[in-house]
Amino acid sequence: MSKSINILDKDYVQWIKELSSRYRRSQIKAAVKVNEEMLRFYWELGRDIVERDAENKYGKRFYATLSKDLENELGASGFSVTNLKYSKYFFCLYNEVLQSYLNDTGNRPQLADGLSNEIRPQLVDKSKGESSLQVGATFIELVMHDMFSIPWGHHRFIIDKCKGDSQKALFYVRQTVENGWSRSMLLNFLDTDLYERQGKALTNFNRTLPEETSDLAQELTKDPYDFAFTGITGRYNERLLKDALLNNITRFLVELGTGFAYVGKEYRLQVGEREQFIDLLFYNLNLSCYVVVEVKIGKFEFADVGQLGGYVVSCNHILRKEGRDNPTIGLLICKEKDRIQAQYALESSSQPLGISEYELEKFYPEKLEGTIPTIKEIEEKLKDFPE
Repeated sequence: MSKSINILDKDYVQWIKELSSRYRRSQIKAAVKVNEEMLRFYWELGRDIVERDAENKYGKRFYATLSKDLENELGASGFSVTNLKYSKYFFCLYNEVLQSYLNDTGNRPQLADGLSNEIRPQLVDKSKGESSLQVGATFIELVMHDMFSIPWGHHRFIIDKCKGDSQKALFYVRQTVENGWSRSMLLNFLDTDLYERQGKALTNFNRTLPEETSDLAQELTKDPYDFAFTGITGRYNERLLKDALLNNITRFLVELGTGFAYVGKEYRLQVGEREQFIDLLFYNLNLSCYVVVEVKIGKFEFADVGQLGGYVVSCNHILRKEGRDNPTIGLLICKEKDRIQAQYALESSSQPLGISEYELEKFYPEKLEGTIPTIKEIEEKLKDFPE
């Protein structure tokens, strides 16, 4: 008689864990594949409706008839009148991007199924500033990959908010893919006009940061920042605003952007014989650098840049570790700024600085997962560097 397996055996227990993990990965892959195939179907359905001019050809009850016939024929849900109309919107919105690209590059193959016709990758001359993302893959392949990587419910939100603006829609698609936004996170950023605010701060990054990091640093800025989550509606001072930001630290980090980790408030630095206190200090994992944030409730003044620049230099001397950290960045967030005055101030500084405004008018939903680095991500980022 064979010996029974002891369920407490370490190898057996480890095997069960591996099998469970493998099965869950398979479930995720299957769900992703199902989502991709469903989106392909909706894309092709939308294409058919457009190319057949079905709405005009079959009359005003076309969608209701098509919905009933498909459900009867296939015995499946998902063919509501609303979904059928969104299929058309889905195709029209992103097809505009694809056709625009084809016209600009001179490539005009007919995308019969929206996907199958091969377009050879374009070689990229990096000296001309083209994105490295285009190396080894066509723009169309990248667009299609992103489009078919997010759920249909996300697409419906994007379609509602971005009708007629395919570039804006694609921006939210890419952000969702890169940051793993939930539906509520996506809706939040749609409602707070992230597309119009992203990367809009006045900065001198193109002059003060290496070329390979200046664009990324710029994209991590916003103007204005939305501080409505603080709940401040009446009179307030700087301390009240800063306390409100930190009392809502999760939402504050989300508004700052992906990869920000909080280091401290009124962070003390011993500079010579005097103590200096930074309003708010963060570390950004994507840029591998400290980020000094100064919040002002009044109008921007020239002196603000001098103070911020001094903090940045101090961080570089005291906190920054060679081989681990890139140069520290400073960000001034004020209630109001004169753009010309702010631009002149930035030109006067040799430190990488940005100037933005904030507002207290919009709302945020409760679920905010997907944009803040976890403890594990922070440890993974830093563990290979010497102390």
